Amino acid sequence: MDSLISAAAQALAAGDPLGALNRVALRDDPPALALRGIAMARLGDVIRAKALLRQAARSFGPKAALARARCAVAEAEIALAARDLSWPTKALAEARETLEQQGDRTNAAYARSLEIRRMVLIGHLDEAERGLADLDPTPLHPAARTIYELIVAGLALRRLQIKAAQAALERAARTARLARSLELHAEVERAAATLSAPAARLIQGSSQRLLQLDEVEALFRSDKLIVDACRLGVRQGDRIVPLARRPVLFALARRLAEEVTHDVTRSALIADAFRGKEADESHRARLRVEIGRLRHLLKGMADVNATRDGFALVPCDGRDVVVLAQPIEDENAAVLACLADGEAWSSSGLALALGASQRTVQRALDALALSGKVQSFGRGRAQRWTCPVVPAFATSLLLPAWSSLD
Repeated sequence: MDSLISAAAQALAAGDPLGALNRVALRDDPPALALRGIAMARLGDVIRAKALLRQAARSFGPKAALARARCAVAEAEIALAARDLSWPTKALAEARETLEQQGDRTNAAYARSLEIRRMVLIGHLDEAERGLADLDPTPLHPAARTIYELIVAGLALRRLQIKAAQAALERAARTARLARSLELHAEVERAAATLSAPAARLIQGSSQRLLQLDEVEALFRSDKLIVDACRLGVRQGDRIVPLARRPVLFALARRLAEEVTHDVTRSALIADAFRGKEADESHRARLRVEIGRLRHLLKGMADVNATRDGFALVPCDGRDVVVLAQPIEDENAAVLACLADGEAWSSSGLALALGASQRTVQRALDALALSGKVQSFGRGRAQRWTCPVVPAFATSLLLPAWSSLD
């Protein structure tokens, strides 16, 4: 490695991409192309960065397998930072295997951490947990170790394991100081801020109050019957009844839980569940069918009893019934939750993270843009979406977790 390449690499490690470019901007040899690509990514030009890294990988040739693998890992890191979650994971897995075979344990471990971080972002929490259990973070340098601890913290937050999240964030803060990276410091501080931000609203009868994440964790450990409007399900202790794909049943469960002290009229339930302005006999027949389905799903947790005017939710063993709602009710809250991490997302990345069609996500983004809640830059495939003002509440409960309620 010549002196300019070495100096450029040291400048990048010290967080000085312009200093790195000053040394290699006019060079087209493979190591310089790779360093230029990383520097451009640090400066925000993701498209140019990807092109330079791919050109570097081609220039290294088939015999330089180790260098090509490192380029693939750098490209995957850039894609992840740009929230382009549709990049080919197979290429990253192949690069990781090459790094392991060549004895580069540091970059192999970092490649695995990128795979796991993507799993967390798209809500594959069980798979991410298994990956973390198999990953040895010892070879990671301070910057990569900070990202590893952020992954641990993010997974713990999604699982509502608040003490584990706090411990991971403390470790992340220490390693970020060692890395001397302002970007990592900011990311750790953003993650830590969610611990003290409002995470949900607790509705019990006529009273409401905001809860932080540790209070939500305590609530889930209680024996109360909880209608969870954040994750769209009904839970009591370890038992969870997912209703994310059964919106009618969830609407009925929530209305019954909000008015658990008395019965709810049939016309009110029909208006909530079916959006019917006037209840006719067909609506009443459908309501009876849906109530029967809900009664079956909640067996052992609560009964749904018919009354003269409607139906009433009666919890088993006289347990308290509460509704856990979003801090601010918004039909596009899940999109805002993704954008709340401060990064610029593509619509395809949002669709993958939310398990929705790209067209559905685009309609949500257009509606949010009209209200000034989100903004975009770039065009076509380079278009990215951000929140001009990050929401002042924790968004962990708004993000999909395919392993918990699906």
